[in-house]
Amino acid sequence: MVTSRDDFSIAIRSAFLKKGVKQKFSLLALIIASIILLSLEAINSKSLNFVRSAIKDVIYRTSFIASIPGNSIVPVFTKIQNYFEVYEQYEIVKSKLQQLENQQNQINYLKIENVKLKKIIDDTDIYDYESVITKVLVDKKSPFLKSVILNKGFNSGLKKGMPVLDGPYFVGRITEVNYLSSRALLINDLNSKIPVLIEPMGYQAIMSGTGDKPALLEFLPKNHQLEAGSLVYTSGTGGIFFPGIPIGQVELIEKKFHIKFFSDLSQLYLVNVITSKLIGSEQ
Repeated sequence: MVTSRDDFSIAIRSAFLKKGVKQKFSLLALIIASIILLSLEAINSKSLNFVRSAIKDVIYRTSFIASIPGNSIVPVFTKIQNYFEVYEQYEIVKSKLQQLENQQNQINYLKIENVKLKKIIDDTDIYDYESVITKVLVDKKSPFLKSVILNKGFNSGLKKGMPVLDGPYFVGRITEVNYLSSRALLINDLNSKIPVLIEPMGYQAIMSGTGDKPALLEFLPKNHQLEAGSLVYTSGTGGIFFPGIPIGQVELIEKKFHIKFFSDLSQLYLVNVITSKLIGSEQ
């Protein structure tokens, strides 16, 4: 059975546990009051019993009230802590989702690259020539000078004069070769002069680059009957290029015959450099 002394001891311990800087004076008063009450325990009187009971109620109520702030703060603190933990988990999940999205984008990019490479390989195979697939690193753009820097050089077998193809279409030739890179002069460069064959008439002529404008057809045979829409190929005259590589088609501009290229020379990305003669033939 719990005695009155035990009740006072519990109340005092509770008061000590809740003590703070501002409670020192109240604590001292409680200690003094407790000593007085303990000394009066031996006296059995209705009046004293009533006083003791009232003082105990005051002490218990005070302890309860003092504990309310602490009991209220703990749940709030726990909720705040849980919020930050949930937010941290959210940031981790968000970061992982971003990584997965980046990986998916890379996979989609590689798929597109594979499709492009397959098309380039298939388009080049129709000529039965050995070739090297290269990537355009730099596109040197100016109104009249047109060339690109490729990511392959003589370590990959590239040499000066080799033709450059965009898919199945002729777009230029190698004019400078380094160990790991090379420069290709495009057919729309002002300095580009390419011997061509015009079909179905079989006319031979020279295609001259004009910069941003369509290439010009020069040195056509006398009394020619050239028509717009005729197809233009490399002629292979002089052994400079392999014959029969398509370039574009003829169009009439201001009473002069020009060539509209099959390839968009401003959008070159992956190109083929033909490095040998027919596969299986003598080099």
